[in-house]
Amino acid sequence: MRIARYTTGDDPAYGIVQGDPGNEVITPLAGDPLYVGLQPSGDGPVMLDDVRLLAPVIPRSKVVAIGRNYADHAKEMGGDVPEEPLMFFKPNTAVVGPFDPVVLPRGSEEISYEGELAVVIKTITKGVKAENAAECIYGYTIANDVTARDWQRRDGQWSRAKGFDTSCPLGPWIETELDPSDLSIRTTLEGEVRQDGRTSDMVHGIAGLIEHMSAAFTLLPGDVILTGTPAGVGLVEAGQQVTVEIEGIGSLTNTFVRR
Repeated sequence: MRIARYTTGDDPAYGIVQGDPGNEVITPLAGDPLYVGLQPSGDGPVMLDDVRLLAPVIPRSKVVAIGRNYADHAKEMGGDVPEEPLMFFKPNTAVVGPFDPVVLPRGSEEISYEGELAVVIKTITKGVKAENAAECIYGYTIANDVTARDWQRRDGQWSRAKGFDTSCPLGPWIETELDPSDLSIRTTLEGEVRQDGRTSDMVHGIAGLIEHMSAAFTLLPGDVILTGTPAGVGLVEAGQQVTVEIEGIGSLTNTFVRR
């Protein structure tokens, strides 16, 4: 099931997306299904082409991201795969939606894309074992872990480099019925393929990641986990467009701008 957050020009709404590409329809819901369930609003359906999609979730507290979780990416970045998951946070103020601009921050000249599978948490999650992790997952969406590489090198820690405003595009919707174990993940820059990997190449799987992070801190409903990126990351300039495609979900496109 595809659950979207969208607007027709009024307040954000939620709905279920159904239909074939080019003829997709949204059935409106009464509220955020994370908290009120799948309750139809009673309003008539709207065509997907007639709405603006928003980030499908604004994390209640945090985005937890994983670094160097694909061996080929760790190699291209000049490092080894960490023995334990390498975690960092992105604030919820970094989140934007499909086709929203990613604003290149002043003071950085090396902005990079990173296409990733994202996991949306369903329940309060603390001390969960890997074998029970699926019970805590609401669904999956697409992320672009935008990174200021020069700030990353300069600062030594990654808060500024990966947490600046608009550095976490999410979308186009949340897919609640998906096996994430072996999906194609592809990133294009201006239509040219730059990343082409599979989620089966993750070093630390999703269930293990949830066990590892929930041993340290509580995950709340709506929190998002970014699971790492395959090799092929590179720099992007103002005016260029990046699209991340993940099998079974769809695609997430954003244009990078300088203001």
